Amino acid sequence: MERRRMDAALLVLLLGHLAAALEVPLDLPQPPTITHQSPKDYIIDPRENIIIHCEAKGKPHPSFSWTRNGTHFDIDDDPNVSMRPHSGTLVVDISRAKAEQYECVYQCTARNKHGTAVSNNIVVQQSRSPLWSKEKIKPIVVQEGVSLVLPCRPPAGLPPPIIFWMDNYFQRLPQSNRVSQSLNGDLYFSNVLREDSRSDYICYARFPYTQTIQQKQPISVRVLSLDAINDTMAAFYNDTDLFSDDPADERKPTFLVPSGPSSSKTVLRGQVLEMECIAEGLPTPDVSWTKLSGELPAKRTYFLHYQRTLRIVNVSESDAGDYRCTARNKLGTVHHNIHVMVKAAPYWISGAPRNLVLAPGENGVLTCRASGTPKPSITWAMNGIPIENSPKDLSRTVEDDTIIFTDVQTGSSAVYQCNVSNPYGYLLSNAFVNVLSEPPRVLTPANKVYQVIKNHRALIDCASFGSPIPKITWFKDSRSSTLDGDPYILHDNGTLEIHTAQAHNSGKYTCVARNSLGKEENHIQLEVKEPTRILKQPEYKEVQRGRSAVFQCKVKHDPSLIPTMTWLKDDGELPDDERLIVDSDSLTISEVTENDAGVYTCIMNTTLDHDSASAELTVVEATPTPAVVSERPDPPTDLELTDQKKRSVQLTWTPGDEHNSPIQKFLIQYEDSLHHRGHWHNLTEVAGTKTTAHLKLSPYAHYTFRVLALNGVDFSRPSLSSRMFKTEPAAPDENPSGVQGFGTEHDNLVISWKPLSGLQSNGPGLHYRVMWRKKAVNSEWITATVANTSKFVVTGTPTFVPYELKVRAVNDHGAAPEPAIAHGFSGEDLPVAAPDNVQPMVLNSTLAEVHWDPVPSKLIRGHLKGYKVYYWRERSLHKHNPHHVEKQILTFSGNHSHGKLPGLHPFSLYSFNVRIYNGKGEGPPSPTQEFETPEGVPGAPTSLLVTNTDLDSLTLEWSPPHVRNGRITGYTLKYQPVNNSNELGPVEEVALPANETSVTLSNLRHSTRYKFYLNAKTVRGAGPAISQETVTIMDEAVASRQVDIATQGWFIGLMCAIALLILILLIICFIQRNKGGKYPVKEKEDAHTDPEFQPMKDDDCTFGEYSDNEDHKPLKGSRTPSNGTVKRDDSDDSLVDYGEGGDGQFNEDGSFIGQYSGKSVSRETAEGHESSEAPSPINAMNSLNSFV
Repeated sequence: MERRRMDAALLVLLLGHLAAALEVPLDLPQPPTITHQSPKDYIIDPRENIIIHCEAKGKPHPSFSWTRNGTHFDIDDDPNVSMRPHSGTLVVDISRAKAEQYECVYQCTARNKHGTAVSNNIVVQQSRSPLWSKEKIKPIVVQEGVSLVLPCRPPAGLPPPIIFWMDNYFQRLPQSNRVSQSLNGDLYFSNVLREDSRSDYICYARFPYTQTIQQKQPISVRVLSLDAINDTMAAFYNDTDLFSDDPADERKPTFLVPSGPSSSKTVLRGQVLEMECIAEGLPTPDVSWTKLSGELPAKRTYFLHYQRTLRIVNVSESDAGDYRCTARNKLGTVHHNIHVMVKAAPYWISGAPRNLVLAPGENGVLTCRASGTPKPSITWAMNGIPIENSPKDLSRTVEDDTIIFTDVQTGSSAVYQCNVSNPYGYLLSNAFVNVLSEPPRVLTPANKVYQVIKNHRALIDCASFGSPIPKITWFKDSRSSTLDGDPYILHDNGTLEIHTAQAHNSGKYTCVARNSLGKEENHIQLEVKEPTRILKQPEYKEVQRGRSAVFQCKVKHDPSLIPTMTWLKDDGELPDDERLIVDSDSLTISEVTENDAGVYTCIMNTTLDHDSASAELTVVEATPTPAVVSERPDPPTDLELTDQKKRSVQLTWTPGDEHNSPIQKFLIQYEDSLHHRGHWHNLTEVAGTKTTAHLKLSPYAHYTFRVLALNGVDFSRPSLSSRMFKTEPAAPDENPSGVQGFGTEHDNLVISWKPLSGLQSNGPGLHYRVMWRKKAVNSEWITATVANTSKFVVTGTPTFVPYELKVRAVNDHGAAPEPAIAHGFSGEDLPVAAPDNVQPMVLNSTLAEVHWDPVPSKLIRGHLKGYKVYYWRERSLHKHNPHHVEKQILTFSGNHSHGKLPGLHPFSLYSFNVRIYNGKGEGPPSPTQEFETPEGVPGAPTSLLVTNTDLDSLTLEWSPPHVRNGRITGYTLKYQPVNNSNELGPVEEVALPANETSVTLSNLRHSTRYKFYLNAKTVRGAGPAISQETVTIMDEAVASRQVDIATQGWFIGLMCAIALLILILLIICFIQRNKGGKYPVKEKEDAHTDPEFQPMKDDDCTFGEYSDNEDHKPLKGSRTPSNGTVKRDDSDDSLVDYGEGGDGQFNEDGSFIGQYSGKSVSRETAEGHESSEAPSPINAMNSLNSFV
């Protein structure tokens, strides 16, 4: 027998690895396994339906049956009981029955063809919350200083109620070192005081299952002093004192609970041990606890009810022994010893028996190892039947708490029950033995990604199944060798452990599961992440009330993890206040108040780890401050680079002193020492409240950053540079822009582009892949590779052929995305044809229109730029005009078929031809043609002179117009007198023949100014006039009288007196002006400041002045417009029809603008253009004789 025990122990040791729990896939045959059941002691709410749980799995799915109180429970016979589909769970409908009928012991059985599993015995009891028994409680009158116990004695409930004391207003009664509640609910007073008097001591019992509260009748307590008691009783006992005059005596402690010097208590392992000692005495005694047989377990010991109760949780056998409670006050000490015994219901030593999956011919062990106090007994059953009554099996041997299986065979699958029991409870466990032949399968999801923080333990699962049990091996990356040594630990369940994960442990892992029937592998990814760390913790702040407080919390974390910043105040949520602004790395509190004082904590969480830091805010009263002087801020400090990625980085900094002017923004600059060493470039700006910026970067650059702060004064000095951050090279992100194709010769194609900058290159070895092809279907791309240039010349191309072009950027790390197609043409050549069917069309004397047929595109040999009309005036058709051969060119851009030639000379012979031109130049001219312009109005006569002036006659001589524009048919002479007030007299008109160049006018008035107008005429009308003025000779008698008057002494004296008077007036005005006043003349001048102020007429007693600038004043009745310009003829011609060349501006009808315009007529101001003649009486007299 002893030999067999030793063999069994050895077999258990050898097969121990087979005891690991296996999860059998549900698609494989397997006996039932109970997955969920109700607790052993099942207390139900009598107001609700009873639900007794029993769930199980298996293949095939198991069927269920129940026993009640040890006998079969036929569910079909009870209309109030039903079983859920595909489940063993019972539902009892209590609407038609009482819950008491179903207070029984239930057990569930789940079975299929491979075995039977059973549940625990489930004892169903309904919860009870009985009412307090009716009782009349008499008021309690006690002497001050004595002890008092108020009993609660709640009704027994299931489970026991929770006891507490309150008053009529549902406020908990205060408890203290003097007043405390015992474990049974009674309220103990070590000594009473006068303030303990009240009439509403009420004990409440709350029953948790039914959520009901029962109330005891209120207890009235009246605490009286000794004198008050004597006065109260004197009326009944003839003023005889019942008590002495002395107050209640002080006394040493005595125990109210427990009684006697010692007691004992029994507790079960794993439960809670509670012991209490309540003492009375005056003064109030203090209670303390010690363990006589050892030390109190510090982590499991709690003192409640003001040291009256000792609680030890999760009791173990080591807690057995003797405990002492001690009560003491200044008068003495009292002790009570409690002997504690720890018993134990059965408990597993190494866990419940585990399922076994064995291949045919394998060996295995079921172990049911448990302990308890007293030692429990162990019994085995198979498929719910005691094993001694089960069929014999030679492969099975039962040895106390172990069943040994050797050389198992197919068909021996079963479920074994192990029952361990002692007087304090039992354990029942099901474990099946499943005999299968199954190749390996990996149950861990394929390509699962595990993430772990650096320097933490990494566990990579490789859950598998197979029969025989597969062996697991691990490989990394190249699979060059198995992972079976430091730093790797391979667990029995296939899990690979890395005790301290480092960055180089990241990578692809492969687990391979093998058994005799095959193998299967799975790939798993491990990512080792950087830990989350707070780089700059919030600091203690002392802030004046009304100012702002800013807590910084700069964090570094792994860039691939998404962080979440949380702020707490005093370990609770932040107040919901808009003054508290949470940013990515700071907390700003504006206009702080006393309520904002406290401890603020920032917590940075990621999906894998977290870090936190705290700081305190103290709010003080504001103090008067001197006048604020603002300066530019100090430069930022402590630049840190975090969250580093391939093309981005997070920059954090600490702001410098803002010098009484809030920082408005931060400017971030960078230097690329790889491409532009020594040059700082602006990168981005962030608000002045931020101290973090996420910077987007380019590959293949050596970045250094600095930060400048801006306040209301100026920018700060730049901060110290950050450490260098090198981005890795990469293929270009973009291709060159501005790709175009053109020719410099008729047989080449120049492909040009804007090259990438060094920062855009993204890596070393930048070059360009130039591609071109004719724009035709199915033509092949031709490629050339160039570097350090921005153009490529393709030679030997046909003239002006369209091409498709592409330029792709490439470096040592790859090519940019596929470029867009650009379009271009090979080189141009001169056009080979002239326009056909060229026809002139004369529109008027100064405008002609030329029409032609466009040149076919194939003969243009380039980009059509437009047409040019060359034209020149051969000669005038008038015999007296010379020849003119000066050529003019009008250019018509675009694809025109006609154009207008403005500004022609009338009555002239013109020659012209038309040419097409492209980007290369002009083509051949069309045959030269001629056209004649009709007559126009002539120009003004060349000169007009006055000769032979007499008293009443004069002679006019002129020269013909220089520009005749046709044959002169005659002249028109108009003249009229002009008096000294610039008024015009009646007009006289004389028609003169073409061959005359002079005329004598008689019958004129003497001493009169005349104005003459002369113009020439052709068949088209009169041309512009030339004007001239003159004065006829004065009569000698009148002249002599005028001289006599002017030389008389009285007249000279009068003039001198007037001059002297004017001088005196000027002196007076000058004096008045120096005194600051205004004189009337000045006020009058101020009232007439209009620059167009007109001179007065004769009837105003003033003398008008004639201006020489009125030579071009129109005749009365003329239709010259007020703006002085000749109104042009209406025309529907478009300005597009006019060429881009020419020497002057033209109206739409082809006439020069301004050629026929006249000056506007206006009266001159008194201040402007004064006559050289001074006013005199002679002129005044002349004005009287002007129209005589």
